[in-house]
Amino acid sequence: MTITNQELRARRERAVARGVATSTPIFADRALNAEVWDIENRRYIDFAGGIAVLNVGHRHPRVMAAVQAQLERFTHTAFQVSAYESYITLAERLNLLAPFSGPAKTIFFTTGGEATENAVKIARAATGRTGVIAFCGGFHGRTLLASAMTGKVRPYKKPFGTLPGEVYHIPFPDGDITVDDSLKMLGFVFAADIDPSHVAAIIIEPVQGEGGFRVAPPELLHRLRQICDAHGIKLIADEVQSGFGRTGRMFAITHSGVEPDLVAVAKSMGGGLPLSGVIGRADLMDAVGPGGLGGTYAGAPLACAAALAVLDIMEEEDLPARANVIGERMRARIMQLHEDTTLLPISAPRGLGAMIAFDILHAHGDVRLRDNAAAAICAKACDKGLILLSCGVQGATIRILVPLTASDEIIDEGMDIIEQVLAGGC
Repeated sequence: MTITNQELRARRERAVARGVATSTPIFADRALNAEVWDIENRRYIDFAGGIAVLNVGHRHPRVMAAVQAQLERFTHTAFQVSAYESYITLAERLNLLAPFSGPAKTIFFTTGGEATENAVKIARAATGRTGVIAFCGGFHGRTLLASAMTGKVRPYKKPFGTLPGEVYHIPFPDGDITVDDSLKMLGFVFAADIDPSHVAAIIIEPVQGEGGFRVAPPELLHRLRQICDAHGIKLIADEVQSGFGRTGRMFAITHSGVEPDLVAVAKSMGGGLPLSGVIGRADLMDAVGPGGLGGTYAGAPLACAAALAVLDIMEEEDLPARANVIGERMRARIMQLHEDTTLLPISAPRGLGAMIAFDILHAHGDVRLRDNAAAAICAKACDKGLILLSCGVQGATIRILVPLTASDEIIDEGMDIIEQVLAGGC
């Protein structure tokens, strides 16, 4: 007997803690490239990519073959017990891709939150300091330190009591907040809360993910680099969502020309398998002694094999360039929707490469966001066969993370559904 989505939802409610949310009411059965079929055999176009995990698409043949080959050798030893070549080879290749000059080293973990937390641990060990500066609207993970660095209270902080201290937030430039405003607030933090000589790191997403796909102005990144250099602070680029070709470059921060000290990576690096890491300047990375970093599943053999295949795909299919083509196509279409006064009012598109978003507005010609309107748009899109995600501090932003391997026809079909939903209002 075929099970239904409704039956599985009932089982989920009885068996799974409600703290983990699911943005769609469907249960996946199989997937290929940019398409997903649920357990009722209904087809969906995937504009979510597993939250930016599937830049090379679902079940890319190169990834599948690499994982299968590794399965026939071994699945786990723990790198801390018996090391293996794929971990080292992957580190070597990422070191060559590092978005900074000079020698680099890499260490692997499992989740994005582990990557951002370990980047801070490395910065603290290298500087002998403990303070961290982060940005309002930023998202760095759900573990305790990562939650403390995340610049949004609900739902990430409110229920959990006291979070790790010495984490300070400043506004992210957007709308009425300028780069000068942000840095003025940083000056206030230095004057009132923590001297810069006690700050280990400033962490920033070059393009905010959960915060609404807001691009960090190059001026901000350059001035942060100057401040870090002046005070011995380490600059951490959180590329967990924006990395691996998504923005038209391997890493989003390279658009600015600014070199970070440490880079947190995850999501699309593993091609669907859990893998994260920190790429950093070699002298910083070696500030932590043996045993100070790691994890039982960190840099798992299957994930390393998949990641090596991902890097091959990125290079051979030139997916960063494809991201720019996809981005131009989507921006043009979203601008048409933005200018069509018969549709629900939306903002002009923003983002880099194929990391694209737009906001739901109160009215045409208005700049005010319609709070919490994006969820209804995503729900209606799902009803029509499109998996779409919301984001943004006010819940008014639609983000698009279609696999970079998606065809133009699939992309156009997904955009047609967005137009249909906007025509129906919310």
